[in-house]
Amino acid sequence: MPAKEIKELRQSGRLEEALTMAKSELEAQPDNIWANRNISWVYYEYLKQSAAAADLDSFITNVSEIKNLELSAEEKMLFDNISWQIGSIIFKTLGTDNSQHAQLMQLIEISKSFEFTKPSECYSFLFKAFHKAVKIDNTYLQVADWWNFDNFREEDYQKETLPNGKEMMSIVEQAYIAYAKHLLPVQNPDGEVVFDKEKALAFIEKLSVLEEKHKEYQYPAYFKAKLLLATGDKEHMLESLLPFAKKKRNDFWVWEILAEAFSNEPEKVFACYCKALSCKSPEEMLVGLRQKMARILILKNNYNEAKTEIEILAKSRIENGYRIPSEVTNWQSQEWYKNASSKKSNTEFYKLYIPEAESLLFYDIPEEMIIVEFVNSDKKILNFIASESHFGFLKYDRFFKEVKIGDTLKVRFQGGSNEGMHQLYTCVKVDDDNFKTQFLKEVEGSVRITDGKVFGFLGDIFIHPSLVTKLKLTDGMPYKGKAIRAFNKEKKQWSWKLV
Repeated sequence: MPAKEIKELRQSGRLEEALTMAKSELEAQPDNIWANRNISWVYYEYLKQSAAAADLDSFITNVSEIKNLELSAEEKMLFDNISWQIGSIIFKTLGTDNSQHAQLMQLIEISKSFEFTKPSECYSFLFKAFHKAVKIDNTYLQVADWWNFDNFREEDYQKETLPNGKEMMSIVEQAYIAYAKHLLPVQNPDGEVVFDKEKALAFIEKLSVLEEKHKEYQYPAYFKAKLLLATGDKEHMLESLLPFAKKKRNDFWVWEILAEAFSNEPEKVFACYCKALSCKSPEEMLVGLRQKMARILILKNNYNEAKTEIEILAKSRIENGYRIPSEVTNWQSQEWYKNASSKKSNTEFYKLYIPEAESLLFYDIPEEMIIVEFVNSDKKILNFIASESHFGFLKYDRFFKEVKIGDTLKVRFQGGSNEGMHQLYTCVKVDDDNFKTQFLKEVEGSVRITDGKVFGFLGDIFIHPSLVTKLKLTDGMPYKGKAIRAFNKEKKQWSWKLV
């Protein structure tokens, strides 16, 4: 057998002679495993040359010759070496000529016939090349399914540090994001929406596992939420989305997703955008959202606020080298824009709508009616009554500048123990006379103040010393006012007190 001679020829660079000898051997013994191996390594040397020269046509010719040999799975050393060359030429070709995309697809198909070591460094390198080649191509799902995400190594889950010191998102996170993007519904040229719901549901489970194991990953959770929106009705989507959204409530993109969930309710969408733009985020990530917000503000005739958004997004785009969209330049040329007055930001404007947006996070928590029983305006704390079995206190300054005794509020909160602190989630003032009459009533009579006492009574209604002083009440004075139910901590019972 001429194996030794063939090896010496190819190692010395005399590839034509090596190939001639290897072909003769294979023709004489087509079923001989060594004859197949000898010629495959000669073709491999040609591969290396083609990869170095970024000659994709030549590369495909030689890799096809190896494929046609139909080597057994035992030839992993050869296949693994080939994987490095395939990855290398894909990276080089992508950087020079996008018109060779069809040939790259052909190369990927050829690669599927080889048995690479899995998982391995070379197999991961191969995926990185495939990912870059088809991440925006509609073949991505098929390529990724063949490669199989179960073959990622532990190292693939870590961020990659580039030669300039900059950190790059791990290839695993990139892959899951790209896969999820391709699962989202798309409209084909005929206007038909294409969406594989079953495949999306299966991938949501994988995203959940990834999210649990790698809490440092941010964007897979975002696309999981996008898929949840696509797979079910609003009620079921919110059930799945809200626990995640509550944890990520300080991330602007959570509010963009919630806006999509309520796309048929414009005021909720607007409130979500206000909340999203109040979150601390790099400006370059907000340009698209600011453009959507400006569009709504223009429709609302909020021209000053619209101009503010447009100026901020235009500045960010220019600083980051992005082009200004034609829609934005069109706005800037219009008369309303020239006449409007902009501000540094719309932060104060957003605050008017944030409570409505935040209420969506607690969509799954029932609302309750409460009445304000006492107010400490210095500490911004109020005591409330929901019922004689449910009462307590809470801070109100996130929702109102001031409240007064007797106000009725519709709230969602995290329950505390009676007489304990409650965390307020949502709160709006409402007029509910039926509820109010359970705890507030008109009273009239003569004030009774015992000698030496600083408090008094109106019938059986207690008058606090501060009210005696403030209203300048004296024993026997007629008085007409309001009384509210209150819990007497000392006697552990409910009674009435003058407001």
